[in-house]
Amino acid sequence: MTLYTANSVAAESSTVGRNARAYAWVVFALMFCLLLSDYMSRQALNALFPILKVQWQLSDTQLGSISGVVPLAVGVLTLPFSLIADRWGRVKSIALMAALWSLATLGCAMASSYHEMLVARIFVGVGEAAYGSVGLAMLMSIFPRKLRSTVAGGFTSAAAFGSVLGVSISGIIATRFGWRFSMALMAILGFALVIIYCFAVTEKRLAHAHPVEAKAMSEHEQVKLTPRALFAGLFPSRSVFCAYLGSALQIFIQGTLFVWLPSYLNRYWGMPVGKAAVAAAGLVLVSGLGQFLCGVVTDRISGDSSLKRWNMAIAYCLMLGILLAIAFRLPPGNLQFALLAPAVLFLASSFGTCSAIIAGATPPGIHGSAFATLTLFNNILGLAAGPFVTGVVADAVGLQGALRWLPLAAVLPLTVYLIGRRCHIAEARRG
Repeated sequence: MTLYTANSVAAESSTVGRNARAYAWVVFALMFCLLLSDYMSRQALNALFPILKVQWQLSDTQLGSISGVVPLAVGVLTLPFSLIADRWGRVKSIALMAALWSLATLGCAMASSYHEMLVARIFVGVGEAAYGSVGLAMLMSIFPRKLRSTVAGGFTSAAAFGSVLGVSISGIIATRFGWRFSMALMAILGFALVIIYCFAVTEKRLAHAHPVEAKAMSEHEQVKLTPRALFAGLFPSRSVFCAYLGSALQIFIQGTLFVWLPSYLNRYWGMPVGKAAVAAAGLVLVSGLGQFLCGVVTDRISGDSSLKRWNMAIAYCLMLGILLAIAFRLPPGNLQFALLAPAVLFLASSFGTCSAIIAGATPPGIHGSAFATLTLFNNILGLAAGPFVTGVVADAVGLQGALRWLPLAAVLPLTVYLIGRRCHIAEARRG
């Protein structure tokens, strides 16, 4: 009888464990799809620039502003919204954020002027502001520590796939049914996922999915740091500041190319809007693949050496600048595209190098805040500034002229990386 009871308890425990793991992966799939929807809503408008430029008689500065305002809002609001979500509840916060960015995307579809579109895009950014950090924090609470890298890498990869899908699907649909329908479709997808999420994800179910990790996360969140101590932890040295800044300056180039490539291919290659969107989406996909490969190569070469990570950051940035300089000096054609493809492999290489440098130099207890700070730098100085500044330059010298000057922007992160490497060596000698 005792043996039977023990076996029954063991079998029941095993069943509960399997159910918890299965539920955790269901939540992962929903969170992945929501992040996919997030970036589809964010990037879909970029493929519509040629249409809006003609229909509303917009300047390139205006086009750059309605794209750049989303990452600007994300960068400004990421930290405060993440703090609010941790106190109010992550499950409810995520549902509210997804509903807001979907509603704002529907507002984009209904906009009748530049200013209405700008306001709608601001609210897209407000809705998306803290989703990445809050969503990842929630996933970390229901998966064991041994799967954290897998979960983090898989979850954030949705950004690249969402960018590709958003640009390509939006361009194709816009040419057949009109640009408003393409934006409305992004909104409908978001609303559908919110409904499924609200039925499937609850605080109670999350607590049962992996109670040990959930308890540890809860206890960790109760620890409060003074603003001064938090700032000191986030910026412990000059080299760490250089990692934040260098990453953002390199993302400036990425943000510019992601936004303006469809328009460049349309204007100077003579590609139809749909075809230009698909070609640009292909380059974005290559960039996502490069982000993963650069991370793998950096880990293989660097090991535990932060100095080698600085060396890899410098090498990647140098390759990016050289390949872009050659590509944009060539006339539009297959050879130019053949050089753009390897160039974009290095666009997002800073994620693998700078993130590891920051993680190695900041306390583990505030890594979430450290990566939120990196997101703030990347969004404001990179993703928001890149499209806008390039739009201003394009109004003065033309888009082709602006992109020909873009490789010079690689000099800035390269210089910061060199300074960061020098600071790291000096700090290591003092320490």
